[in-house]
Amino acid sequence: MSGQQAEQSVGEFSIGGSIHARAPITVPPPRPDEEWDLPNGIAHVHYGEGNAGIRRPVLLADGFNLGPSDLERLFRGLDGGEYALLTHLRRSGRDVVLIGFGERSASLLDNAKTVTAAIQRTIGERLGNTPLTVGGFSMGGIVARYVLAKLEAQGIDHQTALYFSYDSPHRGAVVPIGLQAFSSFIPSANGFAQQMDSPAAREMLWRHYDPETGTVGVAPEREKFLAELRHVGFWPQRPRLLAVANGRGDGRGPAVPPGQVALASVGERVCPGTTFYTQSEGHEVVVAELKRLLPAAEKTVTTSGLPELDGAPGGTLAPYGILAAALEGSGAEVELHHAEVCFVPTVSAVAIRDIDQPDDLYADVDGLPPGESDLDEFLCSSRTTGHTEITEQLGSWLLDRLPY
Repeated sequence: MSGQQAEQSVGEFSIGGSIHARAPITVPPPRPDEEWDLPNGIAHVHYGEGNAGIRRPVLLADGFNLGPSDLERLFRGLDGGEYALLTHLRRSGRDVVLIGFGERSASLLDNAKTVTAAIQRTIGERLGNTPLTVGGFSMGGIVARYVLAKLEAQGIDHQTALYFSYDSPHRGAVVPIGLQAFSSFIPSANGFAQQMDSPAAREMLWRHYDPETGTVGVAPEREKFLAELRHVGFWPQRPRLLAVANGRGDGRGPAVPPGQVALASVGERVCPGTTFYTQSEGHEVVVAELKRLLPAAEKTVTTSGLPELDGAPGGTLAPYGILAAALEGSGAEVELHHAEVCFVPTVSAVAIRDIDQPDDLYADVDGLPPGESDLDEFLCSSRTTGHTEITEQLGSWLLDRLPY
């Protein structure tokens, strides 16, 4: 493979908030008891132990990524970590409704139709009158929040007693600006660029790199989505509102100092000299030096007025680790110093502060009055964990608060 061909293929990866098991699972998930075709998506229903139908429903919406949901893979991710969330739910007699989207990077407003239909069908097929629990992971938690609020605004009874989100970016998510810029710098159409410039990314990212103008700011799609949330009251008022964060609550984040090399391509074949730096505060701060062979080009990417996002308290993703693997797979030599960075800041996941200012971004959430949050109750992880990672601490806390 030539250097040009290698550079063109390097962007065939994605990053996102769908849940995957950390270790391979050899046992296949159980077959769903019901499979539903829904507008823009699907759902798999797994009855609780001893149930012959839907009696105590818990609806779980998938997170952000590129392409359609894989509900078998989602099941493995939710059940394959240190805490088998779905097994615990079903053993307690709760029926699990996994909601998947036909295109996870589509607008949240489009995917809201899927969750709305899942709620309505659950109500229609439920045996008895046990109220619903409705929530989701990452993007799924934002979509579920919007749907419940919209149904209330329309005067429709969603019959939901509890809403929850699992590391959802209520105040925005962050992907390093240099990485966003690199997606469109790759000299061919690619999956990573498609994902970074997708409607869902534009709606959820706190700051977005516009590949057309090269500017960094709040995407118009995010402004529109926030206006839609505002129009329906921001939050549902009837259910109890819960959230968990994969980030710590004591103001401490991953060990990622600002202004350091995160990843560099040091060979001569693929994007030679391309270097990414961790986010620093300041004006015209260099976050990436992008270089490619054919067509030959160089670009310096800078930011102004952004806080030190990469090392902030929050659930982490490994975008630099994923890109490093893609570069190596294309024949590059790389130096990787910081594979994982903050993706959903803790203050965003528990809706207690915005992330514009350093003091808010790095706030000691555990020491703040809980009433500052938009939620009724929340829990932050005692250690920094991967975005949407199902841990015993967070999973058991959530299970203990589900209605009977």
